Amino acid sequence: MGSEHKKRVLSGMQASGLLHLGNYHGALANWVKLQDEYECFFFIADWHALTTLYNEPAKIREYTRAVAIDFLACGLDPERSTIFVQSDVLQHAELNILLSMITPIPWLERVPSYKDKKDELEHLDLSSFGFLGYPVLQAADIAIYEAAFVPVGEDQLPHLELTREIVRRFNHLYSQTLPEPKEIVTPTPVLPGLDGKKMSKSYGNAVYLSDDDESVRKKFMSAITDPQRQRRNDPGRPEVCNIHAYHKIYSSKERLGEIQQACRTAEIGCVDCKKELIEKFFVNFADIRKLRRQIENDQAYIDQVLSQGAEHARQAAEKTMTKVRKAMQLR
Repeated sequence: MGSEHKKRVLSGMQASGLLHLGNYHGALANWVKLQDEYECFFFIADWHALTTLYNEPAKIREYTRAVAIDFLACGLDPERSTIFVQSDVLQHAELNILLSMITPIPWLERVPSYKDKKDELEHLDLSSFGFLGYPVLQAADIAIYEAAFVPVGEDQLPHLELTREIVRRFNHLYSQTLPEPKEIVTPTPVLPGLDGKKMSKSYGNAVYLSDDDESVRKKFMSAITDPQRQRRNDPGRPEVCNIHAYHKIYSSKERLGEIQQACRTAEIGCVDCKKELIEKFFVNFADIRKLRRQIENDQAYIDQVLSQGAEHARQAAEKTMTKVRKAMQLR
């Protein structure tokens, strides 16, 4: 594979729910492209999922399997990438403990998503040490593989900067052991949820990669469009329509212009616009959905991929921990 000559990339996704179109367009599609240029490590973050699903841990196992299937169906190749589950590599936990000893509490309290997530999941008690310390575990996830790059959206840049601060503090206290990861900013299309809010597992407003055909149709047909367009012959405003945001991804530039004009002049109704989008979605995701159906029935293959990935990840992680323990003069 020639991976020894490639820079290393690390990223992961939580096993806190099913993956949706926002996950695909915001991260997965880009990860697939990175496989040819970098040595890639992609993991399923089941420990991170415990920050919000601590009272339903059995669900994490179910979601872990579903995320693994989505990874493979969307094009992550175990021959070109290391694909594994976070908890299968105990070195993540060891480095997390060591980094938590040197990370100031105020650094964690100022993380932008800390309050946002608490507000979003206000029905849960998120006053746990694990939730507050989430960024430290995230830093350990990255540093344990000495990743050169982390693909992130612009909204995640503060998280990566905190990782760099933690790494700098470690290197200052002990020795120049851990590299500071740089970002690969992922161009992320604006993809709202079906209700106009941010697409999120928490809001239940997403189209999931695992949805069957009927579910996909029902979800898109129920999506909120222009709230001011009450009747078929009312002119529409594509710029405020959720369905139009999807057309910007799945329709050609020429057809998009036609749809915009037809919407503004009421030549096309919301129902017809949704039906056209649904057919384009199925065309765009035909190969992925077909492969997903095949993979989900092959548990032996899934287990093999995750087992081999974990073994390779453990070897890489242990190399880092050997250097960390030496720097800290630990046994």
